[in-house]
Amino acid sequence: MKATQQLHDMGQSIWLDNITRDLLDSGGLQTYIDDLSITGLTSNPTIFDNAIKNSSSYDAAIGAGLKAGKSGEDLFFDIALDDITRAADHFAKIHEQTNGVDGFVSLEVSPLLAYDTDETVRVARELFARGNRPNLFIKIPGTPEGLPAIEEAIFHGVPVNVTLLFSREHYLAAAEAYLKGIERRIAAGLNPYVASVASLFISRWDTPIKGKVPVELENTLGIAMGIRCYKAYLEVMSTERWQRAFNFGARPQRLLMASTGTKDPSAPDSLYVKALAAPNTIDTMPEATLKAFGDHGEVGGAIPADGGDCEVQIAKIAAAGIDVDALAAKLQEDGAKSFVASWNELMEVIASKAAALETSGD
Repeated sequence: MKATQQLHDMGQSIWLDNITRDLLDSGGLQTYIDDLSITGLTSNPTIFDNAIKNSSSYDAAIGAGLKAGKSGEDLFFDIALDDITRAADHFAKIHEQTNGVDGFVSLEVSPLLAYDTDETVRVARELFARGNRPNLFIKIPGTPEGLPAIEEAIFHGVPVNVTLLFSREHYLAAAEAYLKGIERRIAAGLNPYVASVASLFISRWDTPIKGKVPVELENTLGIAMGIRCYKAYLEVMSTERWQRAFNFGARPQRLLMASTGTKDPSAPDSLYVKALAAPNTIDTMPEATLKAFGDHGEVGGAIPADGGDCEVQIAKIAAAGIDVDALAAKLQEDGAKSFVASWNELMEVIASKAAALETSGD
């Protein structure tokens, strides 16, 4: 049995952290569903930037959009929603079989809105309506300005993938925003089941501290943070507030381990996947990591519910001179900036391709 199937059987969902039109057209996505047990998919501005930049498969859609008078963000979201809804249809059966727990795909609002609460809510509602799929997540960053947008989107029935979370404190703030939205729905007599996941970025913790801590502590901070957040996740779900919400029909906001591709070439390619296996969670893997784990990965034991020695590990890294709280804030800020850079490049790529198509007369 492949390691991906073993992980799935343990109770951790495997989602692909990638989407391209070529992957959809070639049948590659269905192959991953059938052979590597993936049950969902995520996207972000960087993924779409690379997909459109590195393929001619989008040229016809760009040309059609131009003829319809579309450009910029409007043209992009037409293209992205086409890909995302096609992917959602691949996972529709899984979504139905799991009673709406699994089988989701994710589309992110413009990262230019990361600090604009009202516009984020408006765009999230619009994209969810346009997608017209029950298994569509709208990704909203868990920035301070994003938190009230998350609450409001949930209240309005929009499933949300909270992205750009790095620390336990980030996760707890996202969980609070989600729960507030659910509690408002309960108070208003609305169905409290609105799906959500909280996406915790893992590998980005280890890159900035490489060479700044003893060698034996390298590539351990991301794992320790993942374990710390899993412990907090279990504790949160057992509180009276959450139990009350569950009694009204709400579902947990599942914890998602994101950015689990190994960035250090000297480390095992499935380092984070093996270390962060846990039931009722999700691991969203880059394509290369998914293939590697399916080929030669190993499933270790589940994350200890009590957090194991994660606090000891984090304390050692702090003692080596790393301000973990400050790093969490910087990682979230840098992550938002990175997505903005990818978004701006994406708009430039679309504009460039559009200009070339107009010149050629296509």
